[in-house]
Amino acid sequence: MELEIRPIIGIRNSEWEFIVNPIVDLSFGAGGEADFAPAVRLARNLGEDRFIGLEYYSDFGKIGDSLGQQSQQLFAVTDFKVSTVDVELGAGYGLTSGSDRFVVKAILGYAFPVPGKSSDGSSTSNMPLAMGTPARASQAAPWTMR
Repeated sequence: MELEIRPIIGIRNSEWEFIVNPIVDLSFGAGGEADFAPAVRLARNLGEDRFIGLEYYSDFGKIGDSLGQQSQQLFAVTDFKVSTVDVELGAGYGLTSGSDRFVVKAILGYAFPVPGKSSDGSSTSNMPLAMGTPARASQAAPWTMR
């Protein structure tokens, strides 16, 4: 049995984003151990949901062990949207003998619509929902047919 702790710490403005993931994997049982596998991303916003950047992934292995077989990889990445699909493409190079020498990656993402929210994240209704308020039965949910 394993537990992964993956906090996401980041700073983002209109031009740049810097994100750090200090990931710790915990194994339970007789041979339980903790592995440290941090990741970092620095990307430039080109506008219109387009980014280019660098991502660094490492796996230092079991906490307390030597770093001889650690894995470290550096990726050049690009992110963009195709209609409603988020696309990330990247090519990476292993920096240590414990790393894969060359890796390509592709990640496709889709954000499912949230009932009651518009695509810009704002509420579609001005009426706040509070205790004792009717559950907006007169408004059909976006996934139902009228």
